[in-house]
Amino acid sequence: MKVGVPAEVKEGEHRVAITPDGVRELTTSRHRVLVEAGAGEDSAISDDEFAAAGASIVSVDEAWGADMVVKVKEPQPSEYGRLRPGLVLFTYLHLAAYPDVARQLLDSGVMALGYETVQLANGALPLLAPMSEVAGRMATQIGAHYLERDWGGRGVLLGGAPGVQPARVVVLGAGNAGWNAAWIAQGMQAEVVLLDKNLDRLRFADEIHQGRVLTQASNRGAIERAVADADLVIGAVLVPGGRAPVLVTDEMVHGMKRGAVIVDIAVDQGGCVETTHETTHADPTYVVHDVIHYAVGNIPASVPRTSTYALTNATLAYVAEVASLGVSEAVGRDAALAQGLNTCGGQVTNPAVAEALGVDYVEPVAAVEH
Repeated sequence: MKVGVPAEVKEGEHRVAITPDGVRELTTSRHRVLVEAGAGEDSAISDDEFAAAGASIVSVDEAWGADMVVKVKEPQPSEYGRLRPGLVLFTYLHLAAYPDVARQLLDSGVMALGYETVQLANGALPLLAPMSEVAGRMATQIGAHYLERDWGGRGVLLGGAPGVQPARVVVLGAGNAGWNAAWIAQGMQAEVVLLDKNLDRLRFADEIHQGRVLTQASNRGAIERAVADADLVIGAVLVPGGRAPVLVTDEMVHGMKRGAVIVDIAVDQGGCVETTHETTHADPTYVVHDVIHYAVGNIPASVPRTSTYALTNATLAYVAEVASLGVSEAVGRDAALAQGLNTCGGQVTNPAVAEALGVDYVEPVAAVEH
């Protein structure tokens, strides 16, 4: 199979969908990898490194002309014209938050697999996990930065100082992103509160952190009290394939401290804070009710080398599986990949995505066989 790797065009997106080692794995299995010239530059990967691993360095048209296109982010408006029937697209899609992208995929008949909905039988999301880990760790340092007075914040040092109370960090969601955010925050000696509805996740966090992170069962009252007292709120809730639930209302934001900071990691699934809307790396923040909002939808893109390698480590086996077997056989054999198929032949093939978009759901195996 020809596997195309175009350069990313989303604003502020510096990652690339494969590493030279990933190229070598695919070419060893007799697949041809077509990497757009310059696609890896922002991740500090040169065309020569890709070529040495066996890739063909090509134009953007040639990369998109492959049988399967592997990307990092959802197609942008400038790429819609490249979508075509029979194309296999494997990337982050987040269609619940981007209905226009869903419409383009459906109209074009693309077989689109979303990294974020590939799901194992135990509920784990193996292709979302590495970027959730990066985004969670970055969310804390981003919040610490914007708490500085020069950036409009309260002028609070996350870890405080001897004799001075540290910042209070509230993390909503104890999944991969939230757990990592809480880990970094407590490592910076902040006072950390981690909320989740899943008590087993809270038990896990409590066991690991041994009391250094305060865990609380999530409900409206607990969230209201925690947010009102927070210097930094990190939103990290997730419904696989679906829209993130709104946990922090406009009223709660209005009641926060002046100069507090919100980092909504969940914004690429619609956001879990009522007052957030997606921003970009070029213009990452805005203020509502005297509270700074950071809502960049592709946070890991600002550390592209780390993110590119972490992403390929997770995605490569699945990309190789689709390249070797084709979508139909891969989806039939692998239930996790079947969950990953979002659209096929103009139909939505993931139940959570279908519910979020308000359209009918078709079984993945039935869609690819049709």
